Amino acid sequence: MPMKAILFDLDGTLLDTLSDLADAANRTLDRAGLPTHGVSAYRNFVGDGSRMLITRALPESHRTPAHIDDYLTRFKDDYGRNWKTATRPYPGIRELLAELARRDIPRAVVTNKPHRFAEECIHHFFPDTPFQMIRGQKDHLPRKPDPATALEAADNLRVAPEECLFIGDSNVDMTTAIAAGMVPVGVAWGFRSVAELIGAGASRIVTKPQDVLKWFDGNTER
Repeated sequence: MPMKAILFDLDGTLLDTLSDLADAANRTLDRAGLPTHGVSAYRNFVGDGSRMLITRALPESHRTPAHIDDYLTRFKDDYGRNWKTATRPYPGIRELLAELARRDIPRAVVTNKPHRFAEECIHHFFPDTPFQMIRGQKDHLPRKPDPATALEAADNLRVAPEECLFIGDSNVDMTTAIAAGMVPVGVAWGFRSVAELIGAGASRIVTKPQDVLKWFDGNTER
């Protein structure tokens, strides 16, 4: 079946946000006299929302609801001031989005990043290739891998779920896509390993953004 729309994860898929996320979390920990982590450790801390990121970063002795609420607020305050210090689109992403826009292919972002930061990142880094929908994490909505937001996006784009590609860099994204009845495609350039993506059910791994266009080219084998 030809694809008619595309849903993207954000962190690790469209944008390399790892350093800014890690630095904000580490500053939060350091100011409290708590141990920090190497940037690479945050590859496995991110993906399930900011609250889980902070929970994973905190020492076990500090993982109480009150502590997590406190450090999450501090983290968001720091990240809100520093989210575009090192963050950049991955090579080829801007060109991919421009081509999708040229072909008038509906596009949405479905991410566990807090909605405010998701919108700020998208509007800042991709002002010339707007998305028809941006859905970040909100307190009253379930997080991925619950398929609710992905299904909402498909409905918003007016396509059937099975006509949507879901592009992401983690097991969370692949599980979300499968639960929503979408085509799960993993990216090799993101935060998590190719092995994780395949193990989570990715139907294909793409090594460069332009490979995504194959699903919208009727003359190319998918």
